Amino acid sequence: MCALCGRALGRRVEWHHVIPKSRGGRETVALHPVCHRTIHAHLTNGELAGTHIGLNAVRENAGIARFLRWIADKPPDFHVPTHRSHKH
Repeated sequence: MCALCGRALGRRVEWHHVIPKSRGGRETVALHPVCHRTIHAHLTNGELAGTHIGLNAVRENAGIARFLRWIADKPPDFHVPTHRSHKH
């Protein structure tokens, strides 16, 4: 299961550092590529190490919450280009 959206994983899996590796993080979780890219499109490494520590906090980001509602019924190998949030 994807640690972000909870859907079954597909053929491709990416590993996400819950706290960025550049900030000393070691724990990784399995994600769909589209879910992984969405996290990094909406949150900086500083935010992932500070204000959005842990996946529950990541899910509370407005853009990611919107994405999770949208992706919920998509198949495991669904992919779409991901665009950075306007704040970056």
